[in-house]
Amino acid sequence: MSSRPLPPRPSAERIAALAEELSGADASLELLQADQPAVLERFSRDFFDYSPVLVAQLQEQRAQLVARITTVEQVQLVAGACCRHGVPLTVRGAGTGNYGQCVPLRGGLVLDLTPMNRLRRLDPLSGVLEVEAGVLMGDLERRLADQGRALRLVPSTVRSATIGGFIAGGSGGIGSLRWGFLRDPGNLLGLEIVTMEPEPRLLQLDAAASAPLNHAYGTNGILTALRLPSTEAVDWRQLVVGFGDWDQALAAAQTLPRTAFELNSLTLLEDDVAMQMPWPVGCSAPNGEHRLLLLAAPAAMEALPRWLEAGGGQLLWQSPQSCSRGIPLRELGWNHTTLHWRAGRPGWTYLQLLLPQPEGPCLAELRRRWGEAIRWHLEAVKHQGAARLACLPLLLWQGDASLQELIAHCRELGAFLFNPHVLTVEDGGLGVVDADQVAAKHAYDPMGLLNPGKLRGWLEGH
Repeated sequence: MSSRPLPPRPSAERIAALAEELSGADASLELLQADQPAVLERFSRDFFDYSPVLVAQLQEQRAQLVARITTVEQVQLVAGACCRHGVPLTVRGAGTGNYGQCVPLRGGLVLDLTPMNRLRRLDPLSGVLEVEAGVLMGDLERRLADQGRALRLVPSTVRSATIGGFIAGGSGGIGSLRWGFLRDPGNLLGLEIVTMEPEPRLLQLDAAASAPLNHAYGTNGILTALRLPSTEAVDWRQLVVGFGDWDQALAAAQTLPRTAFELNSLTLLEDDVAMQMPWPVGCSAPNGEHRLLLLAAPAAMEALPRWLEAGGGQLLWQSPQSCSRGIPLRELGWNHTTLHWRAGRPGWTYLQLLLPQPEGPCLAELRRRWGEAIRWHLEAVKHQGAARLACLPLLLWQGDASLQELIAHCRELGAFLFNPHVLTVEDGGLGVVDADQVAAKHAYDPMGLLNPGKLRGWLEGH
C-alpha cells in the first residue's frame, strides 16, 4: 500500500481553458471566475471558523472557478470537463457545515447545486420522497407539511441547509432522539449520482449502494438526487423547563428518552450557556437555572408537566412550534448553541462526544479537571437503538496542546469522540478507514479529483 499525492492546484491557464470549454458547450451555464474574488471566497467557505485549528488550515483556501447548475446534464458536462482538464471539483450546497466539508483544498472548481431544487415525487402511501440535492430543507419541510408529512432528521440549520449537503456533510440533529443518525440503516433509501470520469455516468443507487456516499463529504460521487423516508407531521410543542439543581436536570435528560412520552428532541443547557441564548418571544430570560428544551407531541402535554415537576423541574414556557414567534426552539440546540455562545465569546470553541453511561461521573471528572474552561450542552440521541446522551461542550480555546490533552482525557473516561477540528471524513467520525467509502471512490472518482484531501483512506492508498 502506497500513499497517493493530492492533485496539483491547476494553473490559471488550465482554469481558463476549462471555463472556455464549459461556456462553449452550454451558454446557460453560470460561471463565476477569477475576476470575482469576493464571490469565489463566498463559495469556498462554510462555518469552519468554529475551530481555531481549521481556521489556520482553511482560511486561505479558495476556488478558482464556480459553476452553478440547474440540471443533471449540466452536472455531467462539468464533471467530464474537469476530468479532461485535470481540475479538482468540490461540490457544495448552502455551506452551513462546520468542518470545512465544502472548502476546496486544491483550488479548482466548486460546483454549486443549490439551483437544483425540485421535489420530484412524494409517494402518498409510503411517504417516500425523491428530491434534488439543492433543495433547501426549510422549503422541503413546507412542501411536505402540505401533505401531512415531515422529514425525519433535520439540522438546527434546517431553514438554510440543503438536503444534499446535510446527507453528504451532516450526521444527525433534531429527530435523532427518535430516528438515530443519518447513517443508520433506513434513513437513506437511495441516491442518484454523477460519476467523476471523462464520460460521466448517471447512476441510480439503492440503499446498500448509497451507504458509502452517506456522510462522505462529496469525496466519492456527486449527489444529484436522494430518496428518503418521511414521517407523519406533528405540530410539536416547544417546552422550556427550568432546574435549579444540575443533577436533577441531568436525571430528567437521562430518563425522559426511556419513557413513553413522544419527543422529537431534548437539549440540556447549563445555566451559563442558557444565559447566552436568544430565547423565543414570550420566554423569559434565565434567572440562574439550567434549562431543558423539549419538542413534545401534543398528547404528552396531559402528563409531562407533572412528571417534570416531580423531578424538580418547572415548566417556564410552552408554545406550538407552528405558531411561536421569534427564534424557534430548535435553533437553540445542536450547532446553533455553539453559534449563539460564540457570538459573544469568539475565543471559545467546542467538541462533540457520545458520553459513556452513566454520564454523571464523566461530566463530573471533566469539570473537576477543566473547571471554568468547559460548559455543558447535552443532546439526547438514539445510538444503535439505545437512548444515549451526546455532549457538545463549549471550550475556552487555550491552544492546540490543551485541546489534544482534553481529547485524550475524554477518551480515557470512555467518551466516543467526533472531532470537529479535523479535515478528513474518518477522523471527524468513526476514526477508522471505511473500506466501502474508499471502494466507492475507486468506482466513481478513479482520478481522485472529487474534494481531494478529505478522504484519508484514499490518500493512504487503500
